[in-house]
Amino acid sequence: MTVALMWEARAVPGRGAELLAWARAQELPGRPLRRETLRAPQDRVLVITWWDAEYDAELPELPEPDAALVIRAVHRWRFESVAAG
Repeated sequence: MTVALMWEARAVPGRGAELLAWARAQELPGRPLRRETLRAPQDRVLVITWWDAEYDAELPELPEPDAALVIRAVHRWRFESVAAG
């Protein structure tokens, strides 16, 4: 089964590039199948990692950035792949 972990944060206005750089620099203790980093208006950063694991497996996640860098707590979601059809 493939599990996707989504991590999304919103930077303090004008600090989106700094949050993006911070997210890219974060090392995980395990290696995901895939890792993608995206950005959006309002200084948002999204990191999605894909893992070969069961839905409820304990998986490494990106931490919370320094509170001075973000305007709210990080949002996190977990999804599992479903068969085509």
